[in-house]
Amino acid sequence: MSTPDIPEIRDRSTDDRRPGGAAAFAGRTVSRIGYGAMQLTRLANNPDQAVMLLRRAAELGIDHFDTAHIYGNGLVNNLIREALRSGDDVLISSKIGADANPDGPVHLRLAQRPEELRAGVEDNLKSLGLEQIAVMNLRRPDDRPGLRAEGDQAVDLDDQLAAMTAMRDEGKIGAIGLSNITLDGLRRAIPAGIVCVQNAYSLVDRRDEGFLSLCLAEGIAWVPFFPLGSAVPGLPKVAEQTAVRAAAEALGHSPSQVGLAWLLHHAPNVLLIPGTAGVEHLESNVAAGSIRLGDAVLATLDGIPGI
Repeated sequence: MSTPDIPEIRDRSTDDRRPGGAAAFAGRTVSRIGYGAMQLTRLANNPDQAVMLLRRAAELGIDHFDTAHIYGNGLVNNLIREALRSGDDVLISSKIGADANPDGPVHLRLAQRPEELRAGVEDNLKSLGLEQIAVMNLRRPDDRPGLRAEGDQAVDLDDQLAAMTAMRDEGKIGAIGLSNITLDGLRRAIPAGIVCVQNAYSLVDRRDEGFLSLCLAEGIAWVPFFPLGSAVPGLPKVAEQTAVRAAAEALGHSPSQVGLAWLLHHAPNVLLIPGTAGVEHLESNVAAGSIRLGDAVLATLDGIPGI
């Protein structure tokens, strides 16, 4: 499968003070390996462990934390508020576009209308205890996976961007990101000043390669979810690929670490936000940032067929 046709695609920062090196994001510099906080809902009955995990992430040099008020209906944001301090100098990104729906089949309901987006920003500000969210991602119901919009939830992107830019002008959010967006939608949104895209992407799912190329050309961060393949049964997983396992054994790392390292090598605008509820797994993810993949290994991994 082809990679973006940009000569410096393999270049990575050598700033060893940050996991995975450093990259520009929303007007500042952050670690290329961040932390996605959704898994902290598994520690709902052990908040002290969750706080310890977040503190350990900061100690390891992670300064990009991705969250959402819908994670535990404010639970995860409250944990972040307790654990992280102003002196940690972290960037917190969040997302809106859905509300918690504990009694529903997927525990979520869409909240796409402009007034719902504003309410979602206010919820995040309150639960995080912040005056401004550095990056607010609008999750659209346009692309896989997730709910599809019907009725009053089928909202035009331009109307949503108008609401987002208004909140940016008011200082409630610092920058705008998009998630689950189509390529056409991204092109339409670029004039609004998009700083990142969160779509499904991994070594075994490169259907959005065109997105990555466009984001790289426009200076937009690419923040993939499902970075190790889909959790949906029957879909490919990076760690199960023979070539990944062989590379991992040769390098002395785990297959998952190799999968994360490949993403960092693949394009310089990739920022990772792997999540976990365990310190050991967190440290393993951070260690992936120091793995160097040679040209022969990269060529083999690039050749893995995806979906």
